[in-house]
Amino acid sequence: MLVLLPFLLLSFSWLASALTYKAADISSLVVVENSGVRYSDGGKVTPFETILRNHGANTVRIRIWTAGQYNLQYGLALAKRVKAAGLTLVVDLHYSDTWADPGHQSIPSGWPQDLDGLNTKIWQYTQDVVQSFANQGTPIDILQVGNEINNGFLWPVGQISSKGINPVSQLLHSAINGAKSVGNPKILIHLANGWNWSGLNSFFGKVFIPGALSADQVDIIGVSFYPFYDSGATLSALKSSLTNLANNFKKPIVVAETDWPVSCSGVHLTEPSIPVSTSGQQTWIADIKNVLQSLPNGAGQGIFYWEPGWIGNANLGSGCSDNLLVSSNGATRDSINIFNQM
Repeated sequence: MLVLLPFLLLSFSWLASALTYKAADISSLVVVENSGVRYSDGGKVTPFETILRNHGANTVRIRIWTAGQYNLQYGLALAKRVKAAGLTLVVDLHYSDTWADPGHQSIPSGWPQDLDGLNTKIWQYTQDVVQSFANQGTPIDILQVGNEINNGFLWPVGQISSKGINPVSQLLHSAINGAKSVGNPKILIHLANGWNWSGLNSFFGKVFIPGALSADQVDIIGVSFYPFYDSGATLSALKSSLTNLANNFKKPIVVAETDWPVSCSGVHLTEPSIPVSTSGQQTWIADIKNVLQSLPNGAGQGIFYWEPGWIGNANLGSGCSDNLLVSSNGATRDSINIFNQM
């Protein structure tokens, strides 16, 4: 027994250091499969959600648009697979007919164009989404209300730069109340540029307003952190920003979107000492984990790798040609093990 003691202590030390949410966004999975791709691990064709679980992932995020490719029915079908694999389900509501991000937050077609009407509509819509997932036996575990909403959402009504933050506070309050009327998912609010404390503080320092959104309605704060869009997105800046976020707002924090390239030319990466390779992907994730684990009071709780299997769109919107954890034929790379190290 004494011989086993060091091994047991090492095992329990690893468990104690694991993040709560070891996650991937796999929203494009069915789109990729419909193109004829099949994923494989160790030479064996295996569903991608199973591959992720087998390599340590415990959480999956799915985006939902109000129309188009990633509509509610698409998300419901994928959620059945996520839950069948024993994974925690995160649903990311864009509140738009297409991509929502810091530069795009359009009101869905057919929705009201005034604040009162939108408050009613977003309550009803969010209630319907949560109820739909529950009705098929796949209740949402974490509900993300809005995607990268630094400058608000449902523009122009909810655009902070032109309307102030009060409409956003009202709309988030209405959306969350709609969700809570039929379920009890944890609520996540997601901003871009997690390294930028000024931006985070500008939002969270003002969005909690009496009669509208209250701090106790929010369970988790999520941030995006990418190495290719802004020279300020360094690991040291992330640590400083998230430390301030944890100290000021006392909420669990996840890096809700990130990735790292295996192929990249002509792009300045914010951490040039990290190699552009599968080993670099593992280093990047390990470094983010170290940042999260340095946060006060255990605030750092998860990492979500964005679209690790999106064959056919391997640049993932960046200037780097390949950021995936699989090759172009669907075979896993050794960096699929990042989830085991989270």
